[in-house]
Amino acid sequence: VQLQASGGGLVQPGGSLRLSCAASGLILENYAMTWFRQAPGKDREWVSCIRGNTGTTYYADSVKGRFTISKDNARNTVYLQMNSLKPDDTAVYYCAVERACYRDTDSFDDWGQGTLVTVSS
Repeated sequence: VQLQASGGGLVQPGGSLRLSCAASGLILENYAMTWFRQAPGKDREWVSCIRGNTGTTYYADSVKGRFTISKDNARNTVYLQMNSLKPDDTAVYYCAVERACYRDTDSFDDWGQGTLVTVSS
């Protein structure tokens, strides 16, 4: 399994970014995809998950209403649309895949390489 995360960058507060996580070596609709993030000096934090079979989505309270997770099974890709970004959203964002939506990092073996999001004026 390989996961390729992309789409990070520098954005001003209030701005938007869309992250992508392209998966290979698996059929995405059979798996759940999860986004985590890790800010400098902090633990990796669960952000959002989308279930493979139902498309049900879950969000951390800190991003609910601002971030939207979605997937394109034909492209084997999951997206994280991030709106109304805040400086506290600054982190390296990682995607991870498993059969179900888990919120602890120990449940995952397969991770993308991470993409840096910096929210700053």
